[in-house]
Amino acid sequence: MDPVDATPDRDGIGKAADSLAAAPLLNCLLREAAEPVEPGVHRLRATGRLLRVHGTRRPTAPELRTDGTWQRLSHAELVKLTTEELRLLTGLSNPELPTEMLDSRDAVAAILTARAGATAPEDLYLRSEQSLITGHPHHPAPKARGTGPATAWLPYAPEAYARFPLTLLGVREDTVVEEGDTTALDTLGEAPPGYRLLPAHPWQLDLAARELTPAFADGRLVRLGHSAAGVWPTAAIRTVYAADGDLFLKFSLDVRITNDIRRLWRHDLLKLRRTDTAVTRAFTELPGAWLSDRGYRTADFAFEELAVLVRDGLRPHLAPGTTPVLAAALAEGFPGNPLDRITDPAAWWEAYLRAVVSPALGAFHRHGVVLEAHLQNTVVVVDAAGTPVQAVYRDAEGVKLLPDVERATGWERLVYCLVVNNLLEIAAALTERHPDADLWPTARRELKRHGEIPEVDELLSSPTLPGKTNLLLRWTGADGADARYLPLANPLRGA
Repeated sequence: MDPVDATPDRDGIGKAADSLAAAPLLNCLLREAAEPVEPGVHRLRATGRLLRVHGTRRPTAPELRTDGTWQRLSHAELVKLTTEELRLLTGLSNPELPTEMLDSRDAVAAILTARAGATAPEDLYLRSEQSLITGHPHHPAPKARGTGPATAWLPYAPEAYARFPLTLLGVREDTVVEEGDTTALDTLGEAPPGYRLLPAHPWQLDLAARELTPAFADGRLVRLGHSAAGVWPTAAIRTVYAADGDLFLKFSLDVRITNDIRRLWRHDLLKLRRTDTAVTRAFTELPGAWLSDRGYRTADFAFEELAVLVRDGLRPHLAPGTTPVLAAALAEGFPGNPLDRITDPAAWWEAYLRAVVSPALGAFHRHGVVLEAHLQNTVVVVDAAGTPVQAVYRDAEGVKLLPDVERATGWERLVYCLVVNNLLEIAAALTERHPDADLWPTARRELKRHGEIPEVDELLSSPTLPGKTNLLLRWTGADGADARYLPLANPLRGA
């Protein structure tokens, strides 16, 4: 169940990287540009060519029907096929995305190589955050890390079990911009008179070196060394966990990761307090917990480049004897995964639903808060037996508030994140382990408990769910926040 457990020796790393990188690309291609013909066989819509794959949740071993026989495709050949199909399907060209697909595969190979000589964290939560070798299961290039060499980013890669100290900067006081509660930053070190402390991500400092050179030259910025303790990069890559202080810090990274350049954009920071206040207020009346994005600090001459956001730690939100686990890691698999030791999948699934569904639906209906309740923003808290007892949600940047967005738009986004990205993936991981488990009637019952929400009945009767089109979004150059959807079969209907 766990791709890490099957990590090969160096001779097999190339084949493993091909397989791990092909799975999410195939998921995208089959969802967005093909039609099923028979189990495992799909007809590509633009050319009519037949593509055969093995497996369902993580399709592998793609084969193209050529001259009456099935011809196995390497990852590079799959990228070429995808490029040809999309060019014909859309009438557009995109020289960047094929490069990203190939870079994503090479990044997986670099990660596998690095992991072979690294030690996984002992802490189960940290191990779960650093487990996502495949990453987003429906993105064509989930592991692409920009155009730089692997040596530039591997020291900061969660998948390589990285841990590193932060670079500490002093920012001249008259240039500091901050909002909210940033006092936790001042515990990381000491700034000289006339300066304020500003931690920085070392990779971002390298990426923004040219823009920051004048500020170092004229004294607006000074280097103060490094943090005493290392931090752990989480699955989000630019968000790190300072375990000693139980604190999360989120930085800008001028790198495209999945759909977006991962900066802390000015417009998002300026609305942060309003958004986080609304979510925090909602969770005073909801089950589960919210990790508050307390505030941010930056410099006026490098507002986005040097911004750092302060987020709650986990410990105050956890009941004694419980353990947090990243939900995305449950689906991908990792050593110690609670899914690997459950004996009653129906009871586990019911507990998971009860933990994650109620806060997400309650926030929407009673408080006008649209949580980005996908797997990477959901931390599941389990008891000693591995049974879910609570959900912890995070990341105000992805939250939408009503009526800033129309209710129908917010509901569609919530259904995609909560049902398609979250519940479908966890259910598939459970079914893979317990093929006889009948999970969707339980999910239907859990949703019907929230029948006061007008949209629930429509969700339960709809033949389709909204599936995000990450491949077409990237191919057409759409903004990463400009979600577009294709209809997927709805397992809740008639379950």
